[in-house]
Amino acid sequence: MKNKTAGQYFKERFGQKVYRIALDGGFTCPNRDGTLESRGCIFCSGQGSGDFAANRFLSITEQIEQGKALIQKKMPDGEGKYIAYFQAFTGTYAPLTQLKEKYMAALEHPDIVALDIATRPDCLPEDVLDLLEELNRIKPVWVELGLQTMHEKTASYIRRGYPLSVYDDAIKKLTERGIEVITHVILGLPGESREEMLQTVSYVAAGPISGIKLQLLHVLEGTDLAKDYRNGLFTCMSMEEYTDLVRDCIALLPEQVVVHRMTGDGARRDLIAPLWSLDKKRVLNMLREKCEIT
Repeated sequence: MKNKTAGQYFKERFGQKVYRIALDGGFTCPNRDGTLESRGCIFCSGQGSGDFAANRFLSITEQIEQGKALIQKKMPDGEGKYIAYFQAFTGTYAPLTQLKEKYMAALEHPDIVALDIATRPDCLPEDVLDLLEELNRIKPVWVELGLQTMHEKTASYIRRGYPLSVYDDAIKKLTERGIEVITHVILGLPGESREEMLQTVSYVAAGPISGIKLQLLHVLEGTDLAKDYRNGLFTCMSMEEYTDLVRDCIALLPEQVVVHRMTGDGARRDLIAPLWSLDKKRVLNMLREKCEIT
């Protein structure tokens, strides 16, 4: 694979192993608070895609320390540096003073080397962009944008809540301010053909992004997507189909685009399909083989 994986990129950039710590800043989302919708995106869990994030009732510093302890427990070589990853819900959707307080608490931690914020392209007003630019002078700031698909028919079905032009405007404004963008794409969305999924990746690859996350569609309990799945409105890809697709997606990426994710995790307690994704070691081994990852 000509593109670097996140692990390779982090080690090259920071000179050592670096781990993401998933944080919950206590935010919500315009797709949940009634601004746009109250039901959330059709695939989104009750935790706002932050199923593996820390407890939102802890301070940011406490969440970081807890995350460090968990990583060091699971990985004997877990000693190292960390990225503060605001994963749950919409990471820029709060009053500016609250955002600055949360972000600074993370950046001021001595073991944090970068700030990584998952958000929506329609939740980046000028004052938030100014704040991100200011913080990017202290330590690197990355913004993860949940595009999922370039196709408006699918965007409408999943209740994304904004047109493609909003994504285009967001990446333009972020990159003009020197902030790196990582784009999320979901593979396997209902009604999309293999060709349409590749079109989305091609579209994303043509933009000024620094990284991409390729996410396998997970059907989770408690989502409207689960109702459609149980009603037989769509099926999920097989592991063979998915890994072949990821290989072809990566082949479309410019060499400088870092691949931050090639699959994804669904919480075991909530996952309905595809169940083969629970065997993550097997999935990653197949991806390594097909994508020629060392």
